[in-house]
Amino acid sequence: MFEPQGAGFFLLLMVVFGGLLIWVALARQLVFRVFAACLAFLPAMVFGVASVNKFYDYYQTWGGMINDLTGQGGTGSIPKYAVAGTGTNKQFDKNIGRVTSQAEDAQVGYLFQTSVVGARSHLTRDVYVYLPPQYFQKRFRHYKFPVIELLHGSPGGPRAWVDVMGVIPTFLSLLGTHPDDAAVLVMPDTDGGPQYGLQCLNNPGGIQDMTFVARDVPEAIARIARVQPPGRAWGLAGYSEGGYCAANIGVQDPKGYGAVGVLSGYFGPIKSQVPAGNKPGGRPLTVNVFLGHPGLELVNTPRYYVTRVPVNDELPAFWLAVGAEDTADVLAARDFRQVLQTRMVYVPLKVVPGGGHQASVWRAALGPMLSWMTRPLASVAKQADAAAARTAAARARAAAAGKAHHGKPRPSRGATLPKKR
Repeated sequence: MFEPQGAGFFLLLMVVFGGLLIWVALARQLVFRVFAACLAFLPAMVFGVASVNKFYDYYQTWGGMINDLTGQGGTGSIPKYAVAGTGTNKQFDKNIGRVTSQAEDAQVGYLFQTSVVGARSHLTRDVYVYLPPQYFQKRFRHYKFPVIELLHGSPGGPRAWVDVMGVIPTFLSLLGTHPDDAAVLVMPDTDGGPQYGLQCLNNPGGIQDMTFVARDVPEAIARIARVQPPGRAWGLAGYSEGGYCAANIGVQDPKGYGAVGVLSGYFGPIKSQVPAGNKPGGRPLTVNVFLGHPGLELVNTPRYYVTRVPVNDELPAFWLAVGAEDTADVLAARDFRQVLQTRMVYVPLKVVPGGGHQASVWRAALGPMLSWMTRPLASVAKQADAAAARTAAARARAAAAGKAHHGKPRPSRGATLPKKR
């Protein structure tokens, strides 16, 4: 009732505001009237912010709002793993096994946070990783899982996928009926803070955000977790700004991902909010990072560049979703879909009724998108595992044959070989 969208919270704000207005009217001394008027501004401002939040159906709990906007609230409940990029898959599995309950994880999976130090971008940011229950089950103990990289919107952070989007229960529901389609979920911080909106772009002379998201994160996660290397067994999806990121990266890096999901995304860059001096933590500045670079702006406009991708480069499969009430989103998605279909046979477009550019639409589209994406990614992963197993078996046979050949006794130099008849 008193959560951010609860009727009780709105009623409380109105009562407080009304009480302060009465104080302004009845106070005899000017100083108290001014003080009450200043205080009345606070519930009025909060009411406006809460109304916007309710309209977009974004934060449903105080904990979710604090976690998403600060990146700190409640993070103690999510275990941290040492900096990604060190160790091996086997060492990682052993380390995880020491600090978790295998029986419990085999039922609900395991969520942890780590820090990726970008070898290419030189950025260091938090990444949330969810290992599905199958990761801890015996029949999957040698399986290298496919991966879905999930990109958040702006303002926001990677934990919004957990607290706002509810991706884990949605994914568990899907795996309940399709356990063999399990994938590891990777949720990176794409902006470096909720006050920024970098749009996963490589800023000429500035922050190399796309490199971090599309290169550093996949390479780091593949080094530690038991997952497929970056490529066709990886999926990419995002909502709002994250949707633009997914579309842009998917078009520019067609070999890096096998499937792309775009939830209420846009298909051309807008102005970015970047830190002053391109230094993390700096004052956010709203700029066009491609000012003076029209060629780069066109390359980073998916609706344009998709027709310029070399014909021999196979694009990843695309899946689009929008809210029916947001006319601009619907028109943009339909236009991009039409352009995509010059390169591929079919592009699903889900129009969610009764919603616009808001979290309720993205939550409604999340399950169908994951259902569409996981099966082909799992198929690629299984084929890769089978091919790796055949290669390993062939090498083992060759090694055994070589050992047997070298193990045969050789005649001494003075021995006489029998004559052939």
